[in-house]
Amino acid sequence: MVNAYIGLGSNLDDPKKHVRQALGELKQLPRSQLLLSSKLYLSKPVGPQDQDDFVNAVAMVITELEPLALLDELQAIEQGHQRIRERHWGPRTLDLDLLLFGDQSINNSRLTVPHVELGNRDFVVGPLFELCPGLILPNGTTLQELLQQCPIDGLICIDA
Repeated sequence: MVNAYIGLGSNLDDPKKHVRQALGELKQLPRSQLLLSSKLYLSKPVGPQDQDDFVNAVAMVITELEPLALLDELQAIEQGHQRIRERHWGPRTLDLDLLLFGDQSINNSRLTVPHVELGNRDFVVGPLFELCPGLILPNGTTLQELLQQCPIDGLICIDA
């Protein structure tokens, strides 16, 4: 069993509903169990600013799935929410990113873990810190160090 952390985001068609539904769907992952989920946060979009703000969260699952099998399951959940990839960093009904997979570093054509932008995204670092403030990344960087490099001043908790 491996701890995996998943970033969730949505900014189309009732984003809170999509993120909450996806959290429920993570409970149904095969050979996996949802252990924790963060509060919901509102964040500005990365990239094109001609789109609505995002609702974000982070979930922690424990899984027996291999990383690519877990990625396939996450992409199936996205497709169930009619995810369309029209433009890079564009609006979406649901985005599920595999952020961390145990202490593994993975870099292949389909998956990079830790997520390549993890340390640059306040909407990931903040909720991840909420769940596991003592977390250490595979390269030895602590989550506390990431939090200092990536301030979360722009995040708004919308799930008190």
